[in-house]
Amino acid sequence: MYDPTVARLTYRALLGRRRALILGALPLLLIVIAVAVRGLAGADDQTASDLLGGLALATMVPIIGVIAGTGAIGPEIDDGSVVYLLSKPVKRPTIIFTKLIVAIAVTMVFSALPTFVAGFILNGNGQQIAVAYTVAALVASIAYAALFLLLGTVSRHAVVFGLVYALVWEALFGSLVPGARTLSVQQWSLAVAEKVAGGEMVTSDVGLTTATVLLALVTVLATWYAGQKLRSLTLAGEE
Repeated sequence: MYDPTVARLTYRALLGRRRALILGALPLLLIVIAVAVRGLAGADDQTASDLLGGLALATMVPIIGVIAGTGAIGPEIDDGSVVYLLSKPVKRPTIIFTKLIVAIAVTMVFSALPTFVAGFILNGNGQQIAVAYTVAALVASIAYAALFLLLGTVSRHAVVFGLVYALVWEALFGSLVPGARTLSVQQWSLAVAEKVAGGEMVTSDVGLTTATVLLALVTVLATWYAGQKLRSLTLAGEE
């Protein structure tokens, strides 16, 4: 299910100079803000939770997921170079699964690691806040990568739609509107973080069992459907 050649090509596409600079901008901003807040306000658990929840998990992680997920396959479909890949004796589900693994890895590195560093800077991991949000970022990275990889296979405007989803649904509605929170990857990952933190600093509107099931379901279904779309693209090309 994993093809090293496909993985190498995907890593090369995602970590090219321009995209790497874009991927690194938000994590760097998060750490700079964390340093500034710690210097101005000192160590404070509530401040750390608010910043990691509002900027890191609600904004940075989904945007990184958009860049990595759509970038893993979208540009190849847009410029037609995916035809070269599809001409190789590699199963279509293997291509999707490999690209998903790469997108997950890139999303995790550029979101979970900076989240932990920022959390440690903010309050030294008091009440396990840094670890809790890091785990949330890791879990969310998997679902986001799958969702945005699927989006990259079904739309030529995947980045635009992905950013609208990340900034409007996750960052705005997922944080402020009660009904929308239940259908938010952010809230699902917060349920896991709440379990890790074990206190009142990290909370979620969704129960842990429900969140776990929904995270797994979304990841599996998005990956499966992306494979189906890639297969139909192949058949269309052959016809």
